Amino acid sequence: MTWLVTGGAGYIGAHVVRALRDAGTEVVVIDDLSTGLQRFVPAGVPLVRANLLDGAAVRDTLATHRVTGVIHIAGYKFAGESVKRPLHTYAQNVSAMVTLLEATTEAGIDKVVFSSSAATYGTPDTEVVDEATATTPESPYGESKLIGEWLLRDVGRATGLRHTSLRYFNVVGSGSDDLFDVSPFNLFPKVFDMLYRGRTPRINGTDYPTPDGTCIRDYVHVSDIALAHVVAAERLTAGQQLEPVYNLGSGTGTSVREIMTAMREVTDIDFEPEPAPRRPGDPARIVATGELAARDLDWAMRHSLTEMVASAWSARQAAGTEYPSSAPVP
Repeated sequence: MTWLVTGGAGYIGAHVVRALRDAGTEVVVIDDLSTGLQRFVPAGVPLVRANLLDGAAVRDTLATHRVTGVIHIAGYKFAGESVKRPLHTYAQNVSAMVTLLEATTEAGIDKVVFSSSAATYGTPDTEVVDEATATTPESPYGESKLIGEWLLRDVGRATGLRHTSLRYFNVVGSGSDDLFDVSPFNLFPKVFDMLYRGRTPRINGTDYPTPDGTCIRDYVHVSDIALAHVVAAERLTAGQQLEPVYNLGSGTGTSVREIMTAMREVTDIDFEPEPAPRRPGDPARIVATGELAARDLDWAMRHSLTEMVASAWSARQAAGTEYPSSAPVP
């Protein structure tokens, strides 16, 4: 039994790969390394360097490695940038998923776990969203993730594909000092790289309708997210019935300013973040309940905010000057 992890050389994908191996599951990775790093893939795990739009490469990977299930994480994950690059976003997140599902259908693969996003909700009109909350995405990124869920639903109806989609928002922290988030747009890597280099971090938007004026999000540890993917794969393999969608949330939220305070305490670097304009496509608040995932996927928030911040800072320090702070946006 071998599972394919698309985007397995990326920050989240690499944690999922290691969690699968820890669970005794064989893994193969397909990644074009546009944002992933080859050194994130453990020795002994096959890495196919290809984009999912390359259907021939996808079909060959499935056949060569006798893949029995797919955890689909690869994609263009920049909500703000997606507003500027909608066609690129749809190509990488929708067209690529069509190609992937065509290949899995041809190969008779009947299990897919999809890395979706809380961005599918847009700005909800409720304090805490659950899986029944209306989906009103506000960026091409969120729209593309919702379309991905629809594709799985429709293919499932047509072919019997068993699937589930996991919605989450701000994934942070590190499960190992050699794995770190290098996104040029995510809060933790941006702030830590600036602090490491002696620069002052910024807060994008200080006038949101929230208690301190900054965005409120669910911040969840990447190791907890990875474990949920693995449990979902195990449940599908065992033939258990899963919901089409699960929120991986804390039920509470943390503001960007509160994150900055925790970073100041953990790093022992005294700084005052500078205010900056809002990013397009960023809703004021998204907090999700994880009750369904706790029931079916053993989901739990196993790390405190301090542990999230400390593990991410430790990985950034370990990377030193090798940290790709100028990683290009694909």
